Amino acid sequence: MSTITDVPTPAATVAPTDNVQLATTELLEKYDGRVPRYTSYPTAPHFSDRVTPGVYAHWLRDLPEGAPLSLYLHVPFCDSLCWFCGCNTTVVNRPEPVARYVDLLLQEIDMVARTIGDRRAVSQIHLGGGSPTILNAEQVHRVFTRLRHNFDLRSDAEVAVEIDPRGLSEEVIAAFAEAGLSRASIGVQDINPKVQDAINRIQSHETTTRCVELLRKHGVNKLNLDLMYGLPYQGIDDLHETVRQNLELSPDRVAVFGYAHVPWMKKHQKLIPEDALPGTEERWQQYREAAGWLVGAGYWPIGLDHFAKPTDSMAQALREGWLHRNFQGYTTDQAPALLGLGASAIGKTPQGYTQNHRDVPNYAAAIKDSQLPTVKGVAIGTDDAMRSDAIEQVMCFMTVDVGEVAERHGADPSVFDNAIEQLREMEQDGLLRITGGRVTVLESGRPLLRTVSSVFDAYLESTQQRRHASAV
Repeated sequence: MSTITDVPTPAATVAPTDNVQLATTELLEKYDGRVPRYTSYPTAPHFSDRVTPGVYAHWLRDLPEGAPLSLYLHVPFCDSLCWFCGCNTTVVNRPEPVARYVDLLLQEIDMVARTIGDRRAVSQIHLGGGSPTILNAEQVHRVFTRLRHNFDLRSDAEVAVEIDPRGLSEEVIAAFAEAGLSRASIGVQDINPKVQDAINRIQSHETTTRCVELLRKHGVNKLNLDLMYGLPYQGIDDLHETVRQNLELSPDRVAVFGYAHVPWMKKHQKLIPEDALPGTEERWQQYREAAGWLVGAGYWPIGLDHFAKPTDSMAQALREGWLHRNFQGYTTDQAPALLGLGASAIGKTPQGYTQNHRDVPNYAAAIKDSQLPTVKGVAIGTDDAMRSDAIEQVMCFMTVDVGEVAERHGADPSVFDNAIEQLREMEQDGLLRITGGRVTVLESGRPLLRTVSSVFDAYLESTQQRRHASAV
């Protein structure tokens, strides 16, 4: 099996090697605590109602002039519920709720643009859900027409959408392509029928292949595939076959997510038989083998769970040091502000994070009352920005110089002394290396990037850890 060498600096060139010692199951169990995914810092449990619609409006009016924006649009509907899902979504079997929601989304787009006060450039648009492809062709056209009316969509902007290929029509694909779609992320998970039945996600490989062919037919050539490990009844052979068959589609990026079993937060996950879930050792083996197959096929590992062709922009961002992480995961987006649109959508401005009402009725009530549907968020303080910087460096590049981070934020490097001391045991266990103020996670510690990052988290308390999924 091939693995990847350490990344000593963000701009380092990464290449395959076979000589990296992998962590043992004993070490993984030792450090496999419940920690955040660190798609933000401070993390979502620390959002509060102190960030009101008025606060968000002020933040919008103070956006940096001339800098492009990134937009995230959330569509909180699916036509069936996948039992592994951790997203904010509702099953709908009639077109009317979706149609009403699109009307509300258009009003929010108008409201946000008016609050900003001028027609800003946009460098990236991402549609997630739920299933954004539940929209029909006419609704796709309406949404993008309204976006272009209110914002200046740059000619080189990346427009991405998360796709459920089941029941997806060519008409909808054509509508997205006409709207400027340049990248599609296709949900696959696993191709074994027994695994699919256990997670209520029946999707043949032929369905996925047809979706890929239609996208390419309409000029959408940047494709991501989302796979999962840690699913019920999933074995190494199943996962190998899933990776093998989907690599034949030649995706530009592959995400291999670990299933997060949190039935105390997502009640529908109680429908998944817990005795069929793999344990820590099995999950680690699944992750390790999947990563090895992908690296052996020429893909570069990106952070915790992404893999990209060396020619893809995400691999370029890793090489050149401008990879980032946000609520969509690893991203090449460099805009200083990400505006969340739609129910439950999370956004970030230089001043802080915001989140809209999670449920559609309250979201709709705010829109109908001509108010921004912001329900909570968190302002980013000086210490928060510094710790966020350190965490992102670890999560993206597996290395951070805490002295440089502290200096960049006007702090004394000693602020990180306690964090460094907490990592000493992991260094002794061969998971990372500490040289002065630089922490470098070794390949053996890649599955524990979240655990390493957690030492820089000033908010994390043991009483809150039950909210989070296991690190591995």
